[in-house]
Amino acid sequence: MTETILTNKKHGMLVLLLTLALYVLAVIGTILFAVEAMVAPMVVCIVYLCLGWIFFLGLKVLAPQEALVLTLFGKYVGTLKGEGFYYVNPFCVAVNPAAKTQMNQSPDIESAKGSGGLLAALAGSSTGQPKEAASKKVSLKIMTLSNARQKINDCLGNPVEIGIAVTWRVVDTVKAVFDVDNYKEFLSLQCDGALRNIVRLYPYDIAPGAEATGDGHPDEESLRGSSEVVAARIREELQSKVQEAGLEILQVRITHLAYASEIAAAMLQRQQASAIIDARKMIVEGAVGTVEMALERLNQSGVVELDEERKAAMVSNLLVVLCGNHEAQPVVNTGSLY
Repeated sequence: MTETILTNKKHGMLVLLLTLALYVLAVIGTILFAVEAMVAPMVVCIVYLCLGWIFFLGLKVLAPQEALVLTLFGKYVGTLKGEGFYYVNPFCVAVNPAAKTQMNQSPDIESAKGSGGLLAALAGSSTGQPKEAASKKVSLKIMTLSNARQKINDCLGNPVEIGIAVTWRVVDTVKAVFDVDNYKEFLSLQCDGALRNIVRLYPYDIAPGAEATGDGHPDEESLRGSSEVVAARIREELQSKVQEAGLEILQVRITHLAYASEIAAAMLQRQQASAIIDARKMIVEGAVGTVEMALERLNQSGVVELDEERKAAMVSNLLVVLCGNHEAQPVVNTGSLY
């Protein structure tokens, strides 16, 4: 089914004024024809007074970035897009299966008081409009879905908690309304599936031998260190799944990433131990370089001649001083060298 935009329906003000004018004429005509005892014209005026309100059902008001998908006795007739005052067939009905779905995550969705479930009644009305009139409107605005935190095992089997924010919008109202049962719930469920499919390919941190791209070679990408790459792959995966619903995924961002609570303490100790080892390696490398430089300078300047035993003692003392956790206590030798 192809989306058809109704562009020649902006006659709402004209129809409104004409209908009101006919009401005034019908009231005046009823009185005059009653006085003149003209039954047939008077009946016509009375019938219009009783049924003329039907024409008001065809008046539609749209704000910017809103759309109405219209059906006539079950058949799709077209979509109204863009701000304006429209008039359509009074018997046309607006369709939006996701109108009463509350994800409680997008800025244009009004929270329903007393709702305890994840999905509840949604009132998508604009300011100053009745909820019933606006509930069938399809918003074309850019919206944000803040997906709930999920516990997923990474490629090493470690449980991690991750949450993402998805920026999306409706680009094809016909697909969104007719091709899926509820495009908001559909997006939320597909978001969960795409997140699991991608996260399980990466380790939380860089791990030797981990492979995430599918080429059979180890990679250096991880959830923590390559969040942009992971978010881009989630977006591609999600876009391929929601294309049939007429949705466009603009951006995906990781909003929360941490080890699950049951292993967080152990992984923190592991990270601390790794950091201590790296720091010790740096200290030892610096100390060895300093000792080498000191021996080389002493040999070049000829200040003192040291045999191998004294050099070994000097190296030992310098390494103790440079690698120790506490400040060294100096000992002054006032005797002879030998």
